[in-house]
Amino acid sequence: MKLDTDTISEKMKSVKTSCGGAPFGEKRTQAWRHYNAAEAAHKANDDIKAKYELDAARKALV
Repeated sequence: MKLDTDTISEKMKSVKTSCGGAPFGEKRTQAWRHYNAAEAAHKANDDIKAKYELDAARKALV
């Protein structure tokens, strides 16, 4: 299912920046895993899964 692609793209940029700036450790590793899953879902045009994974990546950094 497709959501607003611009919103997903902007969210992906934001999460990627957050992951890159996070200190090394388990939280960063988990965040990158979720980000990579979001990227794969976005490429497969599954924006709902991409949004879910981006939200999970943000939560992993908290």
